[in-house]
Amino acid sequence: MRNLPEYDLDGVTWHKSSYSGGSGGDCLEVTHDFPTLVPVRDSKHPEGPKLIFRASAWSAFVKAVRI
Repeated sequence: MRNLPEYDLDGVTWHKSSYSGGSGGDCLEVTHDFPTLVPVRDSKHPEGPKLIFRASAWSAFVKAVRI
């Protein structure tokens, strides 16, 4: 198993999808505070676990779901 670095996500600004609607419902939040990484969290559980993707992988995912 690889040793992955931990990132301090306490002071970051989280952004909710514009598709989440007015109620803020079930969606993901991302932060753009890291140039090469995209941390992602569940808006319903902001204190829960976060996933961290390389920016290139996140861009490919977003592009694929827009199709």
